[in-house]
Amino acid sequence: MDLEKLANELCNFEGVVRKKPISDIARMFEDVLSEYSDTIVDMGDDAAVIDIGGDEVILFAADGIWGRIVDASPWWTGYTSVVVNVNDISAMGGRPLAMVNVMSSSDEGVSKGMLEGMRAGIRKFGVPMVGGHMHPDTPYNSLAVAIIGIARKDSLIRSDSASAGDVVIVAYDLDGKVGENSPYSWDTTSFKDSETVKARFLIMKDIGEAGLVTSGKDISNPGTLGTLGMLCETSGVGATVDISKIPCPESLPLTQWLKVYPATGYVVTVKQDKKDECIKAFEDVGITAAEVGVITSSRQLEIEHEGKKACVFDFEKDIITGIKSH
Repeated sequence: MDLEKLANELCNFEGVVRKKPISDIARMFEDVLSEYSDTIVDMGDDAAVIDIGGDEVILFAADGIWGRIVDASPWWTGYTSVVVNVNDISAMGGRPLAMVNVMSSSDEGVSKGMLEGMRAGIRKFGVPMVGGHMHPDTPYNSLAVAIIGIARKDSLIRSDSASAGDVVIVAYDLDGKVGENSPYSWDTTSFKDSETVKARFLIMKDIGEAGLVTSGKDISNPGTLGTLGMLCETSGVGATVDISKIPCPESLPLTQWLKVYPATGYVVTVKQDKKDECIKAFEDVGITAAEVGVITSSRQLEIEHEGKKACVFDFEKDIITGIKSH
């Protein structure tokens, strides 16, 4: 395996590179965000965290669906809009409560497809769509969804709290299939019953409340190592990952799998004495989990294989989102 070639591919993968504009957005809003003391976590995590007093917090997130997916399949656009938003709440150790959407299309067939996809997602995940806004006269088709959830303040799972020495664990539902619209889409939910799906996305809430992890994120469009890279960047740390230890479906080459959005997939960091309990918690709900590396103080994310190493991200010079812990 050519590690340098793989590292370069992962660093320049489109799912990673398209995150870079976030750094400019964060800088633009930095001065006004600092004026509001009710926000515990703002930009840079899977969801914002809003303090409402008491023992619980509100989680607030939004996602717009990639234009390529919208053009390829309106139904999958609607369904995916539910999946990605539920995952953002799950990743923070929360329980999703409700969603709203903004849909734009002058094509009745496209609109119907997106609505039917959303409806299927609502039934699968048990999270209602309670409102939104419709533009029926646009020359383009688009869909964005926002979601709120709730979590215990003392068991939040954040992405800015990893420390050197923490163990890196990746966890996936490997019982899936490549999506019809992208080689980097892995469908793990559309063909499963609702109860199985719910148990698997709520596991992060259980893990958070059990105090098993120090940080975490759901694996999204940047893929496994791109997502770990965002976590490292935000936490101000680095990591070393043995790629031979990463669980991978037999049907896919590892190079493709590392770029996949796995639908049900997480990267978490844990203390050494919690790793076995954390892995077991994932496996108890049918999610495959493995220890794959360690968090370092180097500010580099490196991959290793058979004694060789290559640097994927050097955060002294590389930017994914540009957001670091406050």
